[in-house]
Amino acid sequence: MDVVDSIKVFLLVHRDMAGPILGIIAFGESLILVGLFFPATAIMLFTGGLLHKGILDPATVIGWSVAGAVLGDIVTYWLGRWIGPSVVHHWPLNRDKVAVARARLFFRKYGFLSIFIGRFLGPVRSTIPLVAGIMRMRHITFQIANVTSAMAWVPFMLMPGYFFARTVGDFSKLSVQQWAGVAAFVLVLTALFTVAGVKMQGKNIRERRRRLPAE
Repeated sequence: MDVVDSIKVFLLVHRDMAGPILGIIAFGESLILVGLFFPATAIMLFTGGLLHKGILDPATVIGWSVAGAVLGDIVTYWLGRWIGPSVVHHWPLNRDKVAVARARLFFRKYGFLSIFIGRFLGPVRSTIPLVAGIMRMRHITFQIANVTSAMAWVPFMLMPGYFFARTVGDFSKLSVQQWAGVAAFVLVLTALFTVAGVKMQGKNIRERRRRLPAE
């Protein structure tokens, strides 16, 4: 049994602990680098199905998940403010300077909106808060974007599982093919946001390159 299956079984057996567990998962998903190892998407899909079946309490699940996502971005933001620009010159961020550079360009161009939109973009989800901290974005401005984006992101991640369970019935007995269908649907939605973000980043880079000779 892999980690995802173990978490699913735990949620079914210990329903009263579902809120804190999902909060921890959302927290880890929002942390710089650590988020790469948290299976938030699969767990949130499964949780959405459990919400439809009435197995879990929606208010508890959403409340803990939003709190975890908000706290994860806060920690990443303050890490950027505390260490400063030098953080990108040290391992392991120094091995992915392109991603950090893209996050910086995205942040410089869209500011407040970059925090909100970045929550939905897999490649920069946890990098944007770090950049916001490095560039010393106003704390109150960051927190407004952080909280509102988390409040939108959690339902966004839960809804596919909820509506899919509503369609197929018993979500806990989905076949591998049905799980693949749900995952594909979420990936398509995420890809749409990611493509939009990459296009905006690319446009910004091209604009900056055109201005370089003049500068």
